[in-house]
Amino acid sequence: MQTVGILGEEVESLRRRVRAADYLTVAQLFLQSNFLLEKPLAFSDIKPRLLGHWGTCHGINVAYANLRHFFRDFRGGTDLQFILGPGHGFPALNANLFLDGELAKVDPKASLSLAGIEYLCKNFSAPGGFPSHASPLTPGVIVEGGELGYALGAAYGASLGHPEKTVAVLLGDGEFETGTTLASLNLTKLFSSSAESGNGRVLPILHANGYKISGPTVFSRKSEREQKEMLRGFGFEPIVVDTDNPSKWQIALGKASELPAPFIIYKSEKGETGPEEVAGQKVRGNFLSHQIPLPLAGSDETQLRQLEDWLVSYGFSELYTEGKGFSL
Repeated sequence: MQTVGILGEEVESLRRRVRAADYLTVAQLFLQSNFLLEKPLAFSDIKPRLLGHWGTCHGINVAYANLRHFFRDFRGGTDLQFILGPGHGFPALNANLFLDGELAKVDPKASLSLAGIEYLCKNFSAPGGFPSHASPLTPGVIVEGGELGYALGAAYGASLGHPEKTVAVLLGDGEFETGTTLASLNLTKLFSSSAESGNGRVLPILHANGYKISGPTVFSRKSEREQKEMLRGFGFEPIVVDTDNPSKWQIALGKASELPAPFIIYKSEKGETGPEEVAGQKVRGNFLSHQIPLPLAGSDETQLRQLEDWLVSYGFSELYTEGKGFSL
């Protein structure tokens, strides 16, 4: 197995990156002003219409940051393509494209400044702005992200005839119940990533957070042995990552790079890093975190203060300073 040497400062940098992406994700969902929390949140700071999906977003930010680090920094020169199955987790993808400067390349208003943060947040799920789901308006996205199931098949297609590519595809465990995704698992029997094939490599990552929009997922109710044996039956070699710890992620990606047909199972809480309970109901680790966990933040003082505590928990003031920019 390839040894991945990740230093303490790299671990901290990855954690800071995920915190920044998480903060910007939540800010897109809720805020229309006071983006740096320079004063206590008020109802007037909250968007009048809250539309979007939170539950999968921390997992997307974790996977994206670690893939980016492994393939860009550790394996410099590898052509990485990232495909997002749960397109409803778009505020997370949007946050990462913003932090990487990819949005600014096509829209200079999305600059890495307070004005850019304001532009990013105010225009998420707004008429004429960024849609709530991944769409062709997003740099690098060629399909609408409102329908689940096609990502794995698209990943294999994207790698055909491109030996320089690694195509990482993040799948949701609700998406994993679609017939299209299950049928696409058979592609590992038809696809070769050997040097002679002229194809690239495909790295599926299943984000198993336990819940879809209105209830538990089937895959996450299987035992780990059942999960692994299912994937082995399709020809994959499963690797379980049950943490957002960057060191363990980098080790898992190093192991995956040595396998002909790797498949990472990433286990996390639904809505991880978000509010645990809202109005007496369990939200984190439950389907209630799938969309907007604090639907009354614009009118209920308790939920407004919960949102403020949630945003403060990321320590964004340590990550961004107006005039100096991001320190990640």
